[in-house]
Amino acid sequence: MKTATARRMSAEDTLALWQQYKATGDRKLRDRLVLTFAPLVKYIVYKKAREMPARCEVEDFISCGLEALMVSIDRYDPAKGATLEQYAWTRIHGAVLDELRRQDWAPRSVRRWERDMEKAADAFTALHRRRPNTDELAEAMGTTVSELRRRRDEITASDMTSLNTLVLSDDETTIERIDTLASGDVRVDPEHASAAEEAKRKFRAAFANLPTRERVVAPRHVAAASARAVRAAGSTRTLLMGERWATLLERRRHCQGEIALTERRERSSRDGSTKSIRIDAVDPHDEGRGRPRPSVPSRPVGTSCGR
Repeated sequence: MKTATARRMSAEDTLALWQQYKATGDRKLRDRLVLTFAPLVKYIVYKKAREMPARCEVEDFISCGLEALMVSIDRYDPAKGATLEQYAWTRIHGAVLDELRRQDWAPRSVRRWERDMEKAADAFTALHRRRPNTDELAEAMGTTVSELRRRRDEITASDMTSLNTLVLSDDETTIERIDTLASGDVRVDPEHASAAEEAKRKFRAAFANLPTRERVVAPRHVAAASARAVRAAGSTRTLLMGERWATLLERRRHCQGEIALTERRERSSRDGSTKSIRIDAVDPHDEGRGRPRPSVPSRPVGTSCGR
């Protein structure tokens, strides 16, 4: 059984098709030329993809190569002596390199150092059957360890990649890139976090052992200290915190007064008393810390003052 295979167009057939396109300007003929050389674009891009960093998308370079192919078809001049395939190859390869440089903001000297490091590491691996460490790589490249590390830092800073990318550490183990970054935030320090939790635990235990009166008064002292800090530093945020503490204390005193008033009503109903209790507002400046004012019994209806 015979299978149909795509026959590659010769240089003469390609030239005849191009001449027909230039004479008529038919877009279908140009599309046929583009489809003929489309595999050439993919071949160049995928061959160059091995040198591209991981952040580059192959599809972007294929689109760039196809655009260069269409431009080369329109600008091709057979009088220069090159075939259409040779001219298209040169234009596509140049367009891919220009796009690669456009997406890379690192200078060429940094990329040159990166290629030299890779070549030196590959040569050392082929000779010793293992990857070189920092000292061995610096010796193989004829430079110092500090210079090599500085160049590595420049290469790392020029690449845009994920913080979860696996990289090699100094002891030749694979770790995530985020683990190689030094953090200046003490909140992420495990020792500091543990000490802070221990201090909070001790404070809660000590605060729970205070008498009820002191537990109520303590937040008021905190609010007063915050107000003094505001007067000293002029911080608006601390002033708002002090006002919030004062509001909370006022609400607590009001709630405590309502609770005390409810308890008195329950005791009065259990004792069968006929006296009614007048509801008074809680004095916020009462030294009793939230206890209601003494209620005055009301007189029965119809009773005169003289009786």
